[in-house]
Amino acid sequence: MEGLKVSDADLVLRVPPSKSSRASQAILRELSSHLFQFSEIFDGVLLAYDVDIVDQNAKIIQVIQPSSGVRLKAKLLLFSPKPNMSLEGRVVKLTPESIHVIVLGFASAVIIDEDIREEFEFRTKHGKEVFRSKAHSRHVIKVGTVIRFLVKSLDKEILHICGSLKPTNTGSIHWLDNNVIEISLTDRSGMKRESENEMERHEHAVLGGEKISVCNDQIKKSKKRRLREES
Repeated sequence: MEGLKVSDADLVLRVPPSKSSRASQAILRELSSHLFQFSEIFDGVLLAYDVDIVDQNAKIIQVIQPSSGVRLKAKLLLFSPKPNMSLEGRVVKLTPESIHVIVLGFASAVIIDEDIREEFEFRTKHGKEVFRSKAHSRHVIKVGTVIRFLVKSLDKEILHICGSLKPTNTGSIHWLDNNVIEISLTDRSGMKRESENEMERHEHAVLGGEKISVCNDQIKKSKKRRLREES
């Protein structure tokens, strides 16, 4: 899935003087407070981190309120969705006008009717709402389905995504993956038929304006007969 990235960062975290003796705990607590929140500094949502403290000795930073600065290297896992990126999420609610999705278990996304391609038709079957493809009856989106969609926009404050199912490579991931296999098998069978047709064309000859079939054994015997006659 797009939107996930691992970044290496050189950081200096401020630690209050009262906590300078336990800088490691203070650093982890500070980073943990930024989890699952959008950070302008990192340009994404912090999902996880791995920290290596470069300098154990905190240095005083001259600011209005004195604090100690600790240098560290961190490897950060960030979620940074951008327009036109492909995301995946699980459907949690369906209405005739919208599809509601949860991405990575914490970010919400909605796809409204104008962003759902006309191929999909809302239906109620056995008391359950579904979006079913009119072109492919097995392509169904229902509550619990994991779908692939494109990002239209992102509200960073509330981590809300507006998505789109307009492209043909979006929809139920289960169906899309199986459909790729079906297309591949169809292509191979088509190539096989073309190869067989080519062989049939080579195994036909024209005699007196009429097309007659000539098997490979007959061709081989004819060649041997000509060689004996020439010798």
